[in-house]
Amino acid sequence: MNRTGYITAAILTAALCLAACKGGGGKALKEGKLEYSPEVNAVEAVTLKKTDFPRQLLSNGKLSASSRAVLKFGTAGTIKEIHAVNGQRVNAGQVIARLDRPDLKLALESARISLEKARLDLYDVLAGQGYAARDTASVPAEVLEMAKMRSGYVAAANSLVRAEYDFSLTVLKAPFSGRVADLNVKLYDQAPAEEFCTILDDSTFDVDFTVMESEYPLIERGLAVKVSPFADAARTFTGRITSINPTVDKDGQIAVKAAVKGSEALVDGMNVKVTVEKTVPLQLVVPRSAVVVRDGLDVLFTFQPDGTARWVYVKILASNRDSFVVEGNSDRGAHLAEGEKVIISSNLNLADGSQVRIKE
Repeated sequence: MNRTGYITAAILTAALCLAACKGGGGKALKEGKLEYSPEVNAVEAVTLKKTDFPRQLLSNGKLSASSRAVLKFGTAGTIKEIHAVNGQRVNAGQVIARLDRPDLKLALESARISLEKARLDLYDVLAGQGYAARDTASVPAEVLEMAKMRSGYVAAANSLVRAEYDFSLTVLKAPFSGRVADLNVKLYDQAPAEEFCTILDDSTFDVDFTVMESEYPLIERGLAVKVSPFADAARTFTGRITSINPTVDKDGQIAVKAAVKGSEALVDGMNVKVTVEKTVPLQLVVPRSAVVVRDGLDVLFTFQPDGTARWVYVKILASNRDSFVVEGNSDRGAHLAEGEKVIISSNLNLADGSQVRIKE
């Protein structure tokens, strides 16, 4: 063999040795022969133990202000004053708008004048019966009532009440503190026959959502809920269930209502995601990553003392965003117990009996 042949043979031998020494899944050189060395998978594991599990029910809901009042004028007329705009906060009793009705204002003044005249006539009637002028406290009740009727005082007082009521229909006031909505008219428009605007009490919101019939045993009044707007899912607001309608609709749904504190980020009619949490005590809980699917069934792998992974069929009893509650699938003769080590990573390609090691 010439010099070139020796160099070529040396290079080939070195390449074979290098390939044989790579990783646990390659081949090792033993007594001049290549020998298979099984691959050892590095995994993470947790020790199985019973713990409290926050079960989550997920639903979609809609917000509505806890109170709303539709304001409208009780009479016709031209709008002469508007003291609010959409979105403005108003206090209870604050004037929102007025109508221009000079006829009703004159009628009110006339009614007041008529009442004053009737009062003077009342004093004249009492004086004619020997009672001191303007001293009605000493007059017997039945005599005073008769004098009021004869003097026209009762009719005048009733006319004033009626005139005050008619004039009050030209003024809109906020019945409670809240925010103005649906105001679409302008100054000098004719008062609309329907609503002028809406006042929303958004200090608290009702959250209307539904749960499945099978989930009914898991909900109750007072249970905490978390609400996240579709428009800003990163923000979460906490509330509590206030009512549960004990009726299942045609779609197998049960209507539930919760209350959540108001915020500038929440508005009436907003669509939200609703999460209901209820703690279930002493369950076998594993991370979602621990469970994989084999042959259409849920399985997980436990770490054995001999360094192998054991395939265990499981049933998922409950779930939330992070975890599963599991038990051994008795239909497959599987069993799970506290203290076992459950593999939670690098398990997608594992098989029963695979060589594994726990990562440091």
